[in-house]
Amino acid sequence: MRYTTIGDGEHGFEVSVLALGTMYFGTRTDEETSFAILDRYVEAGGTFLDTANNYNAWVGGHGRDSEDVLGRWLASRGSRDRVRIATKLGAAKKDPSKPLSNEPPTNYQGLAAEVVDREARESLRHLGIDRIDLLYGHVDDRETPIAETVAAFGKLQADGVVDLTGISNVSTWRVATAHLEARQQGVRPYAVVQQRHSYLYPPPVPPRTSWVNADLLDYAASGGVDGRIPLSVVAYSPLEQGALARDDKPLFGGADNAGSRARVRELRQVARELGATPNQVAIAWLLGGEVPVIPLVGASSVEQLDELLDAVELDLPAEVRERMDAV
Repeated sequence: MRYTTIGDGEHGFEVSVLALGTMYFGTRTDEETSFAILDRYVEAGGTFLDTANNYNAWVGGHGRDSEDVLGRWLASRGSRDRVRIATKLGAAKKDPSKPLSNEPPTNYQGLAAEVVDREARESLRHLGIDRIDLLYGHVDDRETPIAETVAAFGKLQADGVVDLTGISNVSTWRVATAHLEARQQGVRPYAVVQQRHSYLYPPPVPPRTSWVNADLLDYAASGGVDGRIPLSVVAYSPLEQGALARDDKPLFGGADNAGSRARVRELRQVARELGATPNQVAIAWLLGGEVPVIPLVGASSVEQLDELLDAVELDLPAEVRERMDAV
């Protein structure tokens, strides 16, 4: 395993360069299998676990199923000191009787101060821990003033409930605004942004604020020097839910376009030439970029996880990366 440091300028910690998502632990992935995947990940040196307060509600769970599974695994293995736990809040249903919607009128809990405080402390209870290593706002909330949200996250840090904070599914200008607000309030800023990112990319219209773009990578690259706030980028859906390797998995959410289909063909050709899998090449491409990101991967079996763990040691030759980038 390889490692990197994430932090906000005041405090930081080391994490493995491959994060493990636990979205379906407790529902689609049963607890025995979930424990086996977690055990293998830690055995291989993985230290960065990711969950949320609402994931399994999408597939018939109550929402915090994966937090509960992680909590039971941490307790049974005594592994709290070996891993860093990231969770998210703000994207669960505000009104449980209505469908989740990101179109006005939205039905997200949002990032108002009361929600941030209540949901973070509830995550502590479900995870069975006394401090969240990294807490994200799951979806940017434009109906709540940034000043209120930034203050709420800062208070959780001051109270010792949270170490680092982050934001997900957000425009770059909103991250910069939140950073400025944190400076003005004298609280700690967001240290991490989690966005969708892979070897593929969407067309620029309509704007998709949930994707990594060049502006975000440029902003992250500029941080950490000359007094600028450091910022790390975590990439979710780096394997496009299986579509990079399997023809039976459709490209989704803006990725289905001629450019992306050409990139899938090139990715698979490179994998054949290197004796690797398309998933491994896709992860290596993310890890070896000019602005490295932290891929957040999911696995439903130990065998799937082993394939992805092997990608950490795959360094793409410069000429291969240049060829891939040119598509």
